[in-house]
Amino acid sequence: MSVTTIDLDDDALAKALRFSAGATKKDVVNTALREYAERHERAAQRARHMRAAQEWDYEGWQELHDAEKRGPE
Repeated sequence: MSVTTIDLDDDALAKALRFSAGATKKDVVNTALREYAERHERAAQRARHMRAAQEWDYEGWQELHDAEKRGPE
């Protein structure tokens, strides 16, 4: 873990601490960073999925679905 000095918005930190059930400032900041990164990763995954889905058709999907249900051959 790295040590960094940053200026935090006191009001935002106070609000986050109220929701965190006794967590420390460090815990709140680390949780916020993880949630931020995870949210953006999910958004990127959805965007990749939507780009891929534009070329899907029902028959192709059904073939993939059936193959997944059968399992490895």
